[in-house]
Amino acid sequence: MTDALKRLSEEGVAIWLDDLSRQRITSGNLAELIDQQHVVGVTTNPSIFQKAISGGDGYEQQVADLAARKVTVEEAIRMITTADVRDAADILRPVFDATGGQDGRVSIEVDPRLAHNTRATVAEAKQLAWLVDRPNTLIKIPATKAGLPAITEVIGLGISVNVTLIFSLERYREVMDAYLAGLEKAKERGLDLSLIRSVASFFVSRVDTEIDKRLDALGTDEAKAARGKAAVANARLAYQAYEEVFSSDRWSALENAGANKQRPLWASTGVKDPAYKPTLYVDDLVAPNTVNTMPEATLQATEEKGEITGNTVAGTYEQARADLDAVERLGISYDDVVQLLEDEGVEKFEASWNDLLKSTEAELERLAPSEG
Repeated sequence: MTDALKRLSEEGVAIWLDDLSRQRITSGNLAELIDQQHVVGVTTNPSIFQKAISGGDGYEQQVADLAARKVTVEEAIRMITTADVRDAADILRPVFDATGGQDGRVSIEVDPRLAHNTRATVAEAKQLAWLVDRPNTLIKIPATKAGLPAITEVIGLGISVNVTLIFSLERYREVMDAYLAGLEKAKERGLDLSLIRSVASFFVSRVDTEIDKRLDALGTDEAKAARGKAAVANARLAYQAYEEVFSSDRWSALENAGANKQRPLWASTGVKDPAYKPTLYVDDLVAPNTVNTMPEATLQATEEKGEITGNTVAGTYEQARADLDAVERLGISYDDVVQLLEDEGVEKFEASWNDLLKSTEAELERLAPSEG
């Protein structure tokens, strides 16, 4: 035991688990991770639910009841996933209370098929918040062009939001702007700004995966030297942008009205390349008022091998910019990479959702009561 997770928490990094299943809830595993491994939140996404529900453990009785009621497959998925999020939120409620609402949060994502439909995203966010009916829920909205005005509207209604699938620095600034605009709407409506929370999920490992692939195709010494640097550099520059926006006069006016900063959340922090240390996207992104949401393998790796040496973001911005510039000089377009990753991210979540629809439909048919 290195107690790296404790040190990480003490440095101001909230540790969230990037996974959820009914088995985790009913076995006591989630409660154990909160109690013993400094986990203070949970994130979910369509891929996580698809894996959990297709695994089937603990869902059969609820699916049988839904089949008896002849609900649609979409309604079945909504009932199953919100039940898990509600139960996880209840387990995390003491953390929520102890941290004044900052942590103890569970995220649930709007139907990814709505990612390019602003109005439908807002409607779905309202429905999910109503269905889960827990103050420590975050509704996940993807940072697509259509998602930005939806974020503003949903925050403006007083619903806390986890903005997901952020890859580019420009889009991240647009996300922060959408959050501030939402707070301004909420203030106009007379809502209590102190009750509204948000995180901005900036995806990390996929940036290296895509850029490294292009660097490998070049095969030069210069290209090899640039491997494995872009993702951390990108995230560090995102933190620089966060510091700028949340020290502005516009922000100060909202803060004086009781508003909370939108914390950067490092997502996709599991290392994809076995050549890299398994804790790369944890050790190198330690900064105050951030969240790192980890798959369990990364959580365990951090516990065993994490090297938490204090703030590893402060003072790095010049080098981070140089690392991204080096990639651009090699002919790899940053804008092209981040747009591709956003498009792929939405497509992957849609594919997982469609797989979830198919597997749940099959289970509803299998467990449907015989007529008569």
